[in-house]
Amino acid sequence: MVLGKVKSLTISFDCLNDSNVPVYSSGDTVSGRVNLEVTGEIRVKSLKIHARGHAKVRWTESRNAGSNTAYTQNYTEEVEYFNHKDILIGHERDDDNSEEGLHIIHSGRHEYAFSFELPQTPLATSFEGRHGSVRYWVKAELHRPWLLPVKLKKEFTVFEHIDINTPSLLSPQAGTKEKTLCCWFCTSGPISLSAKIERKGYTPGESIQIFAEIENCSSRMVVPKAAIYQTQAFYAKGKMKEVKQLVANLRGESLSSGKTETWNGKQLKIPPVSPSILDCSIIRVEYSLMVYVDIPGAMDLFLNLPLVIGTIPLHPFGSRTSSVSSQCSMNMNWLGLTLPERPEGNLTT
Repeated sequence: MVLGKVKSLTISFDCLNDSNVPVYSSGDTVSGRVNLEVTGEIRVKSLKIHARGHAKVRWTESRNAGSNTAYTQNYTEEVEYFNHKDILIGHERDDDNSEEGLHIIHSGRHEYAFSFELPQTPLATSFEGRHGSVRYWVKAELHRPWLLPVKLKKEFTVFEHIDINTPSLLSPQAGTKEKTLCCWFCTSGPISLSAKIERKGYTPGESIQIFAEIENCSSRMVVPKAAIYQTQAFYAKGKMKEVKQLVANLRGESLSSGKTETWNGKQLKIPPVSPSILDCSIIRVEYSLMVYVDIPGAMDLFLNLPLVIGTIPLHPFGSRTSSVSSQCSMNMNWLGLTLPERPEGNLTT
């Protein structure tokens, strides 16, 4: 008898949003199908699925042990959010090549449904960073006697929702600073900066309105600027590795001595970026707005105003006119970005 062959093994998810991208949150049911296409007849011991969600960090640092001796220190840490296994066909034992209990699958296309619930506890949002990641995936494994297993893994996205319609994220952020320049024994007048934004929480695609006043009483020409920064922090073995990346920026007009510039709601648009990650013990993703004065030949004068990038946008007058899933679909563009970057090294599972 001529044995059949596996032509294809694929996984498809039952999507919950209009963008047709598999996106879920804590407590959701993840459902889908394992699609198997075979030519001829095959004998199968089992078809299994394995679903897992975890955060993982890894980086290396070079150390000097003295006497021209150097070594590499590895830092790794992992947090598991869930681990689910199920058998769609067959039995648990795959370590023998017994002909007993085999299932016959005939030529053609076959679908096998699966479903599982994500934990009710908070989950970290899917993320790909410089030294770590948060990933969720489903893996299918087809086991046959005397043959290597056929395996396929497919990732899905999890949002841990951040609703910016909360008092702490709707509160204004403001600050004031002043700097006096010195050159040998001469002291020029101060440069002062005050800035304010309407709230702390925003979603991708929104524009931050910046209200600022910059007064230049020094003898130098200065330039007011503003920038949004993303800070990725990774934790392992009591150590922390930080990566800071520019997200968006703007430049004001050059300001000569004795002049003042006022920003009455100068806009800086937030591009598609991943939401803040604040509840993961080994990965944090935070944002800040830096309003600063570029001073030639001296340290810049700057104000850092904290930001939180959320997933549920602002509702005027507190009304909720759209569902969470539709709000997610509006902010999904960040998933395909190179910011944050893919992690260096191999973070295999």
